[in-house]
Amino acid sequence: MVQHAELYRPLRLGEHEIRNRIVFPPTASVTGIVTPQGLDWYGRIARGGAGLIIVEGTDLELFSRVDFARGLARLAQVIRDHGALPAIQLFRKAAGPDGKALSVSGDKGSRAATTAEVAAIPAEFAHAAKVSFDAGFAAVEPLGAHGFFINQFLSQITNRRNDEYGGSLANRMRLGLEIVRGVRAVTPPGVLVFYRHTPEQANGYTLAESLKFVAALESAGLDVLDVSPSSREGGPHAGLAEAFRDAVKCPIIAVGGMDDPSAACSVLARGKVDMVAICRGLIADPEWPQKVASGS
Repeated sequence: MVQHAELYRPLRLGEHEIRNRIVFPPTASVTGIVTPQGLDWYGRIARGGAGLIIVEGTDLELFSRVDFARGLARLAQVIRDHGALPAIQLFRKAAGPDGKALSVSGDKGSRAATTAEVAAIPAEFAHAAKVSFDAGFAAVEPLGAHGFFINQFLSQITNRRNDEYGGSLANRMRLGLEIVRGVRAVTPPGVLVFYRHTPEQANGYTLAESLKFVAALESAGLDVLDVSPSSREGGPHAGLAEAFRDAVKCPIIAVGGMDDPSAACSVLARGKVDMVAICRGLIADPEWPQKVASGS
């Protein structure tokens, strides 16, 4: 008998079925994802039983290299060979074409991105997405969370722009929506678009604003919402992720505290979320899914 059965129910994502609800979230491996060490690392995670693997945040600049694209194809195949669905997170560095520090509004030690530079970002994501799809990945995930460059556009703290990307909530949402639309425009049938989003930021944006943002993301073509963090400190497991349940119809991933199988099963059984991301547990033991299922 399978222990913690809620974790092991298959889930249909578009044309794909993942074997369980266990996600390995984007986590820096410090190996280089297309190196032999990187291929071995992600192969071990897939072989251990995770259903969905989101490869760590990967710099958009790398997707213009032919050798990197070939390596991506090997990586996607390694993950698929061991029964997991491969996805990859796309990361845009806060740097200009000259490599110098860039910011949303010209913070100390950096210059503000011009309107033209910001408007060009969705095409960068679209290019990386197409390379990923051609390499065999089933999904891509723009990183719009944790105060990184794209997430900074949503925040009133870091976004003090006076062009069409700053000011009102509609303007602060604009870049994230353009990125999802741009990625969706190049996706072939059956390929999925994820988005990783942080629910709120003190004095930056509210949960209520986030609910409007993710609803607009879904209208723009979002297939899966990845909520990080999914809980307030000291709050219930996946409490923040659950807040999005009425805002979107698409599946939701929760992260944080999910390496407790009982907690993970509880949030799944109660319909708070559809998938749970387990990071440290899988780093410590890639066979965690198999061992939890067998009760060993």
